[in-house]
Amino acid sequence: MKKYMYQRSIELTNGAVTSNLIRQFAQSKNSRRFIPGYIKAYQISVEEVEKPVAAFPTLHDFFVRKLSKASRPVANAPVVSPVDGKIEIAGGLQQGTRFLVKSQSYSLEDLLGDGALAEQYQDGNYAVLYLSPADYHRIHSPADGKVNKQYVLGKKSYPVNAAGLQYGKAPISGNYRMITELETAFGRMLVVKVGAMFVNSIQLTNTGSDWEKGDEVGYFSFGSTVVLFFEKNSIKFVEDMSAGQRIKVGEALGNMI
Repeated sequence: MKKYMYQRSIELTNGAVTSNLIRQFAQSKNSRRFIPGYIKAYQISVEEVEKPVAAFPTLHDFFVRKLSKASRPVANAPVVSPVDGKIEIAGGLQQGTRFLVKSQSYSLEDLLGDGALAEQYQDGNYAVLYLSPADYHRIHSPADGKVNKQYVLGKKSYPVNAAGLQYGKAPISGNYRMITELETAFGRMLVVKVGAMFVNSIQLTNTGSDWEKGDEVGYFSFGSTVVLFFEKNSIKFVEDMSAGQRIKVGEALGNMI
């Protein structure tokens, strides 16, 4: 019953009108006065921010703030974290092409909308990285590589916080999402960027075919999640990775096998 009521309440409020209202307010000059309260509520470290807080004209501009390069050094590892966030889970795909998040089982084919592509990652590894409203929301390349394909699926977006992942209607594979496949030195990998509640905005800042490890490639508007998938026998996660662990852009995530 709790799961059903949660899903129904989200469905009744998660629409184009609500999304547009939230977006319009966050991008309006009136939202600027909420920035100090936002910083205090989420205990955001402004020392890392590229420019002074007073220089941001809207709440949205602060939300997609850039950080100084010195604050996010890039590790000497083949795969690094593309975002600041929390590791929800990291491990191996089950039953060939299924993965777990908060005890919900997902089909990689449903997520990708492509059975043939899903099969290429059979028995591989995956990691789910959740970004809270407090986190830095720029997305960086997790590895050096070339973009093989890139496409968008989905329309609405359910919450991807702890409650959303537990009670939502398959938010990872059902939400608006942008899928990028990279060809790297250790094989192919997928970078799946998942939209969050109300706002489906995933903006690319690198529209070229070459991604360099640690370089910015885009950003999220509002909360979000990134899911990484790797081919079988291509990488192994660093030993100290665990569910619930905080991670930052550029920190080592995996090594070649």
